Amino acid sequence: MPTRLRALVTALCATVPAAVLTALLPAATAHAESRTVQGGRLDWGIKSSFQSYVTGPIAKGGYSLTGGAATVGGSGFRFHSASGTYDGDTGTFRAAFSGGVRFTGHRTAAGAYQLDLTLSRPTVSISGSTGTLHLDVTTKAKGTGTVTTSRQVPFASLSLGGIDMRGGGTSVVLNNLPATLTAQGARSFAGYYTAGTALDPVSLSADVQGKAASPQPSRTSKSPEPKETSAPGTLAGGAVDWGVRRTFREYVTGDIAKGEWTLSAGAQDGGALFRFPGGEGTYDDGDLTAAFDGTVRFTGAHGLDLRLSGVRVRVQDTKGTLYADVSAPDHSGRKVPLVTFTAKAKDLKPKDGLVRVTEAPAKLTAYGAKALGGMYPEGTEMDPVSLAVALTKDAELPALPDLGSSPAPSAASASDSPKSPEPVANASQDDGDLPTLPLALAAGSLLALGAVAAFTVRRRRRTRPAADTPQHH
Repeated sequence: MPTRLRALVTALCATVPAAVLTALLPAATAHAESRTVQGGRLDWGIKSSFQSYVTGPIAKGGYSLTGGAATVGGSGFRFHSASGTYDGDTGTFRAAFSGGVRFTGHRTAAGAYQLDLTLSRPTVSISGSTGTLHLDVTTKAKGTGTVTTSRQVPFASLSLGGIDMRGGGTSVVLNNLPATLTAQGARSFAGYYTAGTALDPVSLSADVQGKAASPQPSRTSKSPEPKETSAPGTLAGGAVDWGVRRTFREYVTGDIAKGEWTLSAGAQDGGALFRFPGGEGTYDDGDLTAAFDGTVRFTGAHGLDLRLSGVRVRVQDTKGTLYADVSAPDHSGRKVPLVTFTAKAKDLKPKDGLVRVTEAPAKLTAYGAKALGGMYPEGTEMDPVSLAVALTKDAELPALPDLGSSPAPSAASASDSPKSPEPVANASQDDGDLPTLPLALAAGSLLALGAVAAFTVRRRRRTRPAADTPQHH
């Protein structure tokens, strides 16, 4: 048992019931076998000066998100669905996350981009006091334009600042880990930065499962069973996924509105989208009418208070409309047609008891423009609409991006963190400010006892080099 952990046990024994203490320190009394990491998110801005360069007057470019990645805070990207392993005895940790970001800029007269860089599938591996951030990288070389794709490049080194990764519990939470570009990362970055350049800090949280259960026979190994069907034309379930619009979400949680969104009545947060479940309705040869559960409410400064509930979808002859009950200071109404979209005919044909429309392009209606307070004009491209409805009771809906449990912010940084729907790292903070680096590896009851400070390691502030400009030739 580590020295400081032994001291904590001694200090708490007189005041903490034995049952609670056992819950706090499951790994102190038993062998902590390597356990499965399943569910979580990684937040990283890559490098704020690079983002500014790409979107600025020189590169005149932008970025797009792939694989369910989302934006978070002022300049961060969120990657989802952690999977990997954690060994509490050795402190070894490895987790891969889903999603990617593509940066483009320096568009030529022919329409091609001289700058074209995609970073995806970040994987964090930690052993001892250091870690490495690996990435899949697709990049276009400056000058030649040669496109290269490399898998799991050791892109950045991570400093844990003396944090002891050994322990137990149900989650791993690491906030604002300093990240430094490696030599291999610099080559994959197409030479825009040199090795040793400080990147934006990395924050992550991942759920750790208990001992793996005994393998169960797969469903495919069983004898075929008859599919359960719902009543003719009646849906057996369903869900619709929609994020409204990325820039709207960024406005809500950004420096202007300084707001948040809250979910209720069953709505779920998928990072880049909101899921409205509980679909009920009818389907008939490609025509669909369905109503869904869930409410999302956006609040913030300057009178922002928009509530969307009672989501409905109507599809006829591949033409679809998404409706919602709207409550806002300047516009309220029931069954307001917010966006229209076009589904592919083949997607409206049942397969394995499921009708599934994936990321159908959506445009804002005149009514939707009023609901959003005139922020966007009619016809603006909004986030795509995805929906799935089950025609049989055993049909499985597509999985939602797994963000894991909501990590609790550290006491030292809670007052500085934006009031967003999930605790997040402030990727746009000043480079000279290194916040607390907490390791949350204890059971949830530890927080209620106020003993979290005993598991927190603080780093002194130190000066880091100012953000530099990418070297574009």
